[in-house]
Amino acid sequence: MKMKNIAAVAMAGCMAASLAACGGSASSAATDASSAASTEAATSEAAEATGTSANGFTVQLGPNPETLDPALNSAIDGANTIITTFEPLLLIDENNEVVPGQAELPEVSEDGLTWTFTMKDGLKWSDGSDLTAKDFEYSFKRLACPDTAAPYGETVVGMIDGYEDAIGNPDADGNTTTDPDWDTLNVHASEDGKTLTVQLSYPCSYFDKLCAFAAMSPVQQATVEANGDAWCTQPDTFVCNGPYMISDWIPSERIVLSKNPNYVGGWDSSKIVSDTITLLLLEDSSAAYAAYNSGEAQLIKDVPTDEIPSLTKAEDGGDFYVDTILGTYYISLNDQKEPFTDAKVRKALSLAIDRDYVANTIMQGTYEPAYNFVGPGIVDESGMFYDNANGGKPYISDDYDANLEEAKQLMADAGYPNGEGFPTIEYSANDAGYHIPVAEYVQQAWGELGITVNINKVEWASFLPMRRAGDYDVSRNGWVMDYNDPSNMIELFTTTNGNNDGKYSNPEFDATIEASKVADKSVHFQKLHEAEDILMEDAGAIPVAYYTDFWLQSPSLKGTWHSPYGYWYLQYGYIEE
Repeated sequence: MKMKNIAAVAMAGCMAASLAACGGSASSAATDASSAASTEAATSEAAEATGTSANGFTVQLGPNPETLDPALNSAIDGANTIITTFEPLLLIDENNEVVPGQAELPEVSEDGLTWTFTMKDGLKWSDGSDLTAKDFEYSFKRLACPDTAAPYGETVVGMIDGYEDAIGNPDADGNTTTDPDWDTLNVHASEDGKTLTVQLSYPCSYFDKLCAFAAMSPVQQATVEANGDAWCTQPDTFVCNGPYMISDWIPSERIVLSKNPNYVGGWDSSKIVSDTITLLLLEDSSAAYAAYNSGEAQLIKDVPTDEIPSLTKAEDGGDFYVDTILGTYYISLNDQKEPFTDAKVRKALSLAIDRDYVANTIMQGTYEPAYNFVGPGIVDESGMFYDNANGGKPYISDDYDANLEEAKQLMADAGYPNGEGFPTIEYSANDAGYHIPVAEYVQQAWGELGITVNINKVEWASFLPMRRAGDYDVSRNGWVMDYNDPSNMIELFTTTNGNNDGKYSNPEFDATIEASKVADKSVHFQKLHEAEDILMEDAGAIPVAYYTDFWLQSPSLKGTWHSPYGYWYLQYGYIEE
């Protein structure tokens, strides 16, 4: 049964997709204090008057970021700011190729285990102090430190030799068996700070892509230690190394980025021409749309969904862009709470969702229905991972009526015939884009199983911490790829992964992921396919739709580009008069 009345409520809000990410010493913060103060004052005055500077542009890519600490961020909105203000060892260019960043392309040993990076000459922090390989050694080890609680820690440095010692050699239940020692991570800067050597515990063919990922950006040790978590919350302590730095920050209103006069790195400095980039921190899509129509903003990510039918796509000469990205919109069940501990229940809830209706009616065809967890566009050894999954067949049938009957039987088998005895549950989502309309659809769809669902609307600032802590029954979720290897999505569900919001835990799944960590690509992808088999059979997550990004962009804004990983690259942006 399709709930057609849901379509009417789909026209609301803006999209804020998760996926999705601090400090300076007193001396480093004061090094360029006078110039920073004058820049901030001038930029603030211009931004106050016009929303941008005389030589700059304004965009809206999301609300207040949860964090701008590269090690702690796990959301796309934060990452969009981080990739403009920080720079890792390597970069991903406009052709989605790995290119030099703060270092040249690495030398890799024949066995694939030793990666040596030679730093570029003249590297500086935004405060004018020298940046060396030692800063990257500190930052990589900080990612491994349990006290940091980096969501991506295991994903980005878990393959480095010494990682298990760094995190305390946890047992099967996650309890440490030795004292954690982050200094055991086998990353070493040369004495002169010119080279960084990384020793892997197993060959990782995509380690170069990891070294171009925002979480692997360096942070200044003195700043972090002097300011604690507050280092990345205000301009005067936000020491960075990217093409732009923060010169003004008013929460819930704007962040103004100014050209970093000390920038040296992989981007072409001759193309970094705009004095400022203003980021409007808007959670309300109507406000973003008004800013765009008034000319205050030249690009907005959060487009009111009720305006979409009236917009002209870019390929037809308009300013409305729709671009496929590598990601999946899914639902997390809190697998540590009854009744979600039962795989029959989880599978029933998954089968009761009409994905075609969600994607093509509620989401107005801007998304595609998801019948696997890992979607199209992600490669394996012999082609597309999606095409080769499950023997070439989708895990979930597109026959919704048959799925619903199976779901009802599974509920009966689990001891809840027609929902009898099933507790009232709460579905949590932030009120943006299609999230609440999807929640309202799920409320009705699961009502077909006799389940009562209440909807919990959560502000964006509280939503990610709540979900990460497991403080929910059911939650909307989503993941956009950070690099093109299916492990980036499937590894989310290992017991110890910092982004495992559903707290899914299956020893067989964990062992299969562990077995995928080998140099032999055929074995690597075979094990990842087996892991997805286990995940989907367990309904460890409920895939709903495959992501696209859609946005409005003025023809006057040139030089920016959008990547299949959901990022906007703004550093070459400028306004064409």
